[in-house]
Amino acid sequence: MSSSSPSLLSSRLPSPGTLFTKKPASLRSVSSATARHGVRVVVAAASAAAAAPVSAARVRPSAAEVARTVVELAASGTLSVVGPDGWPLGVGARFVTDAAGAPALCLAAAGVAAPDAPSSFHVEFQQSGARTPQCTMLGALSKPSDESVLKKLSTRWQKKFGEEIDQDLLYLISVDRILHMEDFNEDGMWVVPSEYTSAEPDPLRNFAENIVEEFNSKNAEDVHRIYSIYVESDLQVADVKMIWVDRLGFDFHVHSGEGVFAVRIPFSREVSDEKGVKSSFNMMSHHAWEVEKSYASPEFEKVQFLKKVR
Repeated sequence: MSSSSPSLLSSRLPSPGTLFTKKPASLRSVSSATARHGVRVVVAAASAAAAAPVSAARVRPSAAEVARTVVELAASGTLSVVGPDGWPLGVGARFVTDAAGAPALCLAAAGVAAPDAPSSFHVEFQQSGARTPQCTMLGALSKPSDESVLKKLSTRWQKKFGEEIDQDLLYLISVDRILHMEDFNEDGMWVVPSEYTSAEPDPLRNFAENIVEEFNSKNAEDVHRIYSIYVESDLQVADVKMIWVDRLGFDFHVHSGEGVFAVRIPFSREVSDEKGVKSSFNMMSHHAWEVEKSYASPEFEKVQFLKKVR
């Protein structure tokens, strides 16, 4: 390929985009009509004064944050290099990350690790069987020699895999460029390396999948109600499933005769732990029930953007 040919590698770094421009207002006091009907009030920890409000421009984590989260959650990835014979070679490798999110790979296959040679490392993580965010890091392999770095990486390996790592097999890959994709059928977005290294993985990442499974199995009616009240849509809905949750909101997949649509329902305030997520969910489902029963008026702006994904 000539250097002038258009490709992902030659594209400029895009500025981060957002999918929503609306922010739901913070839920205020329960209406007098609610009090007269004896409805139990659910107080959400997420609405406490200590929690930061979600800005209109930040209803979802940045691409850098999602990439960091994917890399933290994934247990393995694919290292791609050009072999001595000129053929491209891809091998699977388990890995941990250093403090800046750079992958540290265990490479036991002979001839794969070529220090300072251009390499890429592809990582993906399936969310609830419905979406697979992924990122590909371009850089070069290096052999860590600092004892303190090796000790920290060995500790992380023990914690993640429950076994010791042969430090002679550890290689770090630099993070020179990062291509992030929300799913297989989505366009890629280049992430600025400095934004990646300074980003924090989502604080809910280690229990998000369990929470989503719990809400879908035990609170399916509330999931449907939240969608029907918080989203403005004329779709004939067959089913609604929550597919992921992060500190800024919920991701739903809406199934209809016209296909599958993704929709993002943000929190009024960001959350940082499991208690905060469940409190926000209870608050939203309770308010949705009030609106459905005409005990209260909607105290938020409805989400109006749905994206067809299948």
